[in-house]
Amino acid sequence: MILNKFIVILLAWPSFIFSSVFIDVRTSEEHASESIINTYNIEWQNILDIDEVATKDDEIYLFCRSGNRSQRAKKILEEAGYKKVFNIGGFKEASDYIKEKAKVLKIDAT
Repeated sequence: MILNKFIVILLAWPSFIFSSVFIDVRTSEEHASESIINTYNIEWQNILDIDEVATKDDEIYLFCRSGNRSQRAKKILEEAGYKKVFNIGGFKEASDYIKEKAKVLKIDAT
């Protein structure tokens, strides 16, 4: 039973770990070639479609390849009234950020 709970936690991370929403704002092609498990893909220019996965009060973490598109998406969301929006940079930074948070919680995120 404990093993099953552990598997569920791993399958649900990062959203379960952080009670937050992680959005990859790269193109669907970029996302298909490399992605982080359980993150959503909404291209930056369509970021207002986020209402299907997050509310204006949720913590929303955005990332892309380099951090530029996620910064644009952050601005769009803030102008639309989203309160807790964070640009965590490029793909590598996002991956490192999630792994580091998992270490703090002592969960194997590899």
